Order: sequence, then C-alpha cells, then structure tokens
Amino acid sequence: MGRKLAFSLIVAMIAIIAIGLTSAQAQEEAPLFPLPFTPDFTRGSGWGIALGLGVEYETAYAGSDEYEFELDPAGAIQWRTGNHLFSWEGLELSWTTRQKDQWYIQVDLGLDGEREEGDSDDGRLDGLDERDDEFIGSGEIRYALDGEWRNYIGTRISVGDSDFGALGFLLAGHRFGSRQDGGGTEAILYARFGDSDNLNREFGVSPSEATSSGLAETDLDGGYRSTGLRLVDRRYLSEHIQIVSGLEFEYYSSDVRDSPIAREDFAAEVELAMLYHF
Repeated sequence: MGRKLAFSLIVAMIAIIAIGLTSAQAQEEAPLFPLPFTPDFTRGSGWGIALGLGVEYETAYAGSDEYEFELDPAGAIQWRTGNHLFSWEGLELSWTTRQKDQWYIQVDLGLDGEREEGDSDDGRLDGLDERDDEFIGSGEIRYALDGEWRNYIGTRISVGDSDFGALGFLLAGHRFGSRQDGGGTEAILYARFGDSDNLNREFGVSPSEATSSGLAETDLDGGYRSTGLRLVDRRYLSEHIQIVSGLEFEYYSSDVRDSPIAREDFAAEVELAMLYHF
C-alpha cells in the first residue's frame, strides 16, 4: 500500500508540474525532443508507426557471467498532439511531454521481466525461486541545461508491489552534434538505487533458497546499486529506414558484488536494430 501511495504522489507531482507550465506549440516535422534515445515517429503530429527487428548481446540475467544473443521486435506506435506524445512500445505504454522547452516529463506502465532457473546454462540459478514478471509504474523528469537539449539532468523512479519494490535513477545526459531531427549520438551517465525488495529480487538469497541451492544466504539493505554509462546512436539511411545502436556498461556496488548471484562485478550490453518508419 505504501508503494502505491508513493507512485500516486509521483504521478500527482508530475501532473502538477505539467499543468503549471505553459507548453510551446510543436514545430512541424520536428521531434518532441532532439534526443536519439527518445524517438518520435509522428513527424510532428498525429500518428506515427515504426517497426523492425533488433538483436541484443547481453547477460543472461542480472549479475550473470553468461552472455547470450537475443532477437526482439523493435519499434512503436505513437500519437502526438502538440507537445504530448503517447506511445505503445513493446510491453510499455507511456505519455511524454515537453514543457517550457526545457522540461521532459514521462509517465509509463511497463513489465519487469522474469528470471528462471533455465536462464543459466551453467546451472548458476539451480535451487533459486523463479522471479515472476511484474507490472511497474514509472515517473521521469529531465531538465535541459541549454535550449537545444545538448546537456540535461534528471531522475527516474519505478515502483511496483513488494515483489519488485522501488528503483530510482539519477542521470546526466549529453547529446553530441547539433542535429535537431532525433539523429546522432547521446550519452547517459547514471547512478541506480533500489530498496531492499528490489535489490533482493535480483541479488538476494533467502534462507530456503540457500538450503536448496547451496549459495550463501544474502539479505541486502536498500541503497546504492550501481553506476552506468549508456551510449545510443540513431542513423537515418533514408526517409523511412533507421539504424539504432546502443552500448551500456554498468558497474555494481560493493554490496551487490558480494552477492553469490553476482558472478561478475559489472554487466555489459550491446544492441543493434533496424526500423522502417512508415
């Protein structure tokens, strides 16, 4: 109940900010934000659709020393009116808005993925309980330090039930180059924090799990989880074809590194996707 109240307060705070700020009119053909990480497929207003296929090379689960390739559908269905963008992307629904040309505000509902014993080919997860898919609500605010969104700071908070807990980010971003069409390269430096429920969801070992798996019992307190860097590049091969690539490196805190589930001190991910923009 406490986390539901916390998320309600987040949504209320974002709504108050959105209502209190005066929005500028959207420029024709201009994306809502000139950020490669935040696509706008609507060409300024109305409906926008992009579909494609992506491939990721990433850890099998959080803390794993096993890496695997995964094919995923890519793209989104969007609708934009003025400075408000509504998007359905995969298993996530979101509302994003630009206010005063310097505020980025987003509220979304998505799904945090499951973890199963079979995720580890080496049997690293044998004896551990499955982590089910969980619906989570998130609120994010960014503030541009200049008029062109070359540099910004922000925060993001995600909240679910007790099986997920709460997860927070502090972030700073930089967009390279002067393009305003959403293409180019963007770097995001972040610090991640979680409550005890969230950290134990991925790195904890309960007494019963310790007995069945042979791993040391691990109960993590809430706090600092990791620091990471994410790079995103979006290239336009033509009016309709986009190539999106990404690279992410995350370094775990000392408490997380001490967990027997964290087989590496870090996690890395590489992704590449091709989209057809209708």
